[in-house]
Amino acid sequence: MGTGRLTGRRDQEATTVPDPSTAGSVPRSLAEALRARDDQGLAALLRARPDLLSPVPGDVTQLATRAGTRASVVRALDHLDRFALQSAEALAVAPEPCPYAVLESLLSGDTGTTSGADNGARAELPRALATLREQALVWGDDERLRLVRTARELLAPSASRPSPTGLGPTVAEATSGMSPTRIQEIVAAVGLPATHDPVSAVGALTGLFTDPVRMSALLDEAPAEAHQVLGRLVWGPPYGEVTPNPTPPVRWLRDRGLLLPASARTVLLPREVALYLRGGLAHRVTEPLAPEVPAHREHRPQLVDANAAGQALAALSTVEELVKSWEHTGPAVLRAGGLSVRDLKRTAATLDTNEPSAAFWIELSYAAGLLASDGEADERYAPTPAFDGWCELPPAERWSVLAAAWLTATRTAGLVGEQDAKGRTLSALGPDLDRSAAPEVRRRILRLLAGLPEGGAPDPAAVLARLAWERPVRGTSELRARLAQWTFTEAEVLGVTGRGALAAPGRALLEGGDPAPLLAPLLPEPVDHVLLQADLTAVAPGPLRRPLAEVLAVLADVESKGGATVYRFTPGSVRRALDAGHTAVDLQAFLTEHSRTPVPQPLSYLIDDVARRHGHLRVGAASSYVRCDDDGMLNEILADKRSVGLGLRRLAPTVLAAQAEPNVLLDGLRAMGYAPAAESRTGDVLVARADAHRTPARSAPVPVPDGPPVPDATLLGAAVRAIRAGDLAATAVRKEPSTPSCGLPGELPRTSAAETLATVQAAALTGSAVWIGYVNAEGAASQRVIAPVRVEGGFVTGYDHTADEVKTFALHRITGVAELAEDQV
Repeated sequence: MGTGRLTGRRDQEATTVPDPSTAGSVPRSLAEALRARDDQGLAALLRARPDLLSPVPGDVTQLATRAGTRASVVRALDHLDRFALQSAEALAVAPEPCPYAVLESLLSGDTGTTSGADNGARAELPRALATLREQALVWGDDERLRLVRTARELLAPSASRPSPTGLGPTVAEATSGMSPTRIQEIVAAVGLPATHDPVSAVGALTGLFTDPVRMSALLDEAPAEAHQVLGRLVWGPPYGEVTPNPTPPVRWLRDRGLLLPASARTVLLPREVALYLRGGLAHRVTEPLAPEVPAHREHRPQLVDANAAGQALAALSTVEELVKSWEHTGPAVLRAGGLSVRDLKRTAATLDTNEPSAAFWIELSYAAGLLASDGEADERYAPTPAFDGWCELPPAERWSVLAAAWLTATRTAGLVGEQDAKGRTLSALGPDLDRSAAPEVRRRILRLLAGLPEGGAPDPAAVLARLAWERPVRGTSELRARLAQWTFTEAEVLGVTGRGALAAPGRALLEGGDPAPLLAPLLPEPVDHVLLQADLTAVAPGPLRRPLAEVLAVLADVESKGGATVYRFTPGSVRRALDAGHTAVDLQAFLTEHSRTPVPQPLSYLIDDVARRHGHLRVGAASSYVRCDDDGMLNEILADKRSVGLGLRRLAPTVLAAQAEPNVLLDGLRAMGYAPAAESRTGDVLVARADAHRTPARSAPVPVPDGPPVPDATLLGAAVRAIRAGDLAATAVRKEPSTPSCGLPGELPRTSAAETLATVQAAALTGSAVWIGYVNAEGAASQRVIAPVRVEGGFVTGYDHTADEVKTFALHRITGVAELAEDQV
């Protein structure tokens, strides 16, 4: 006959295994409550708390034990909404077990009182309680609700940790160290008959403080100042300091137990008294309903999409400019990783923006896999090979890459410049910028925006209030609020939103579709021309086609950006184009071909003048030398005091030798106003175009997950089957062994090798199932119910009810075997 057993673990909530005869009765432990669930109920628990799946529990008892561990319970509480958490907090200060009616009263107040007015708590309580039950934080029927012990320890008030409800200890807890004489004095002061022991005296006091009629009569006798003292403590914290000689109102309350001593100089308000004064409410403000997020402003959807498209185009330009500025000599990687403050400032100046914005674009480019460190000895940041492929994509597809990377990235640019727990400043591209909650916050905000009418923009304060209600735990709520504020800014500058409303491409991004087809019609077509001005500027009336943009970026400097980009031609920019291998004829023809206006005469003169002087001086390696057919110009250079540092001396009428390196000599002559050109050993002009540096192939950084991933249906189904099968093996009723086990009481029976072989052979002949204990090659022990079909060569093959498949077991790894009871076969 089967009997219940204990596994020896400490948490009785999880480890009590019931006698099968009690099936269908009220569950006496969390394990029993979980065992009574159907497969869908177990799957819902594992989906809501995926940390319980790592590894898959061997049976329901292990699942219940793991569900009661501190780390798992803390994580589950962190993911509760405000009303579900308030319900758990109310259970933590309620009597255990707690009837549903008592919990309802704690959340909605005593009926018939002002505080008992229904605020929606009664209607929402079933939903909150269902959430707590689904996540195995609460178990028991409606007449005997129990909060998991670990959750009660976390949420119940104690001397070192106040309760979120503001309630203090009960009368019984507060008087646990009080002398019996003092307790009897309090009993007498409130007009109760004396008792024979402190326990009954405390029970009498508790009965008085929980009786509204008698409490009302008692407080009617209190001085007016005593009511003011109680008013200061009623909503918490319930502790107050007193002097050695307290005032008469405090002394009156203390004498009657309405204030009880917590220490020599501290008194506390008992929980029962506070609940009476609150009208039965556990919380000052109960929030059963999520705050609404209405549309604060409404715009035409076309205007929203147009604004978002403009921001998207600017974002593409910014990222491309940023990455290209790092392709020749990128910033160095700090020893601890990341970008120096000086390099961040330099990048911000290059992008003509502030440092927080520059940090965002840097982190976005890194998250999209366009930037990385090159891994060389002198490690620097540089574009990746993926950047070249990204540049060849159509603009809408390039934006999709950036937006998808932003939505899923856990690296948080908003933290750049702050300090970590050790006082170290967090740098862009450095470690410790990952915040696993960031993707979930971004998606949640976009979903709230998607729930508004098209073109509707919410008040950010309303969104923050909603997020705080959905994740109210302190710390979690604060981080989510900061992430939300950064999300609003980043979504706007990236073009996911326009004027605070979700744009059509952003909606497609949220739904997992391709936003490119929706964005492409909103972007202007690239143009193949510019408008040349007489003031040595060129206006690009829109985004330029890539070949034109690349040449113009060398020939001119960007003066201003916006809907139209303004380029300025200078002697330095023209010389840069000549150094890159272009000739004056090429440049004149290029401008004539791509300008809708005639090439202005000043610009033609500028190009011809710089080209006439360009290359007139030749610099080579001698250490270096200067060669010029005009010996008068060489005389002029030698006479110039600024040339002293170059170490020049005449070798021939047309040649000067220099001690400086060629590149230093080039820069020195250019600083003196000349336009020298470098030449090769054969006397040809060298094209001074630097090769673009690329890192080896790099993959984009992988986002840091926020805990274990949510399991899919296949994994959930397999896990539930494994738990059920393990539970069957753990709770199967077995026949008593013929030879009593020499182990401890409750220990699983062990059998010798001969007994094991004989039992499994007999089971194979009769087609019956047996229980075995098995240790696999990795040393993991398990219990299984198998139906042997073949025993040979030191192995037994049979149908494993635990794994729901045919398996083979090594006989020498079977620790024990037992036949199942008749009603279990």
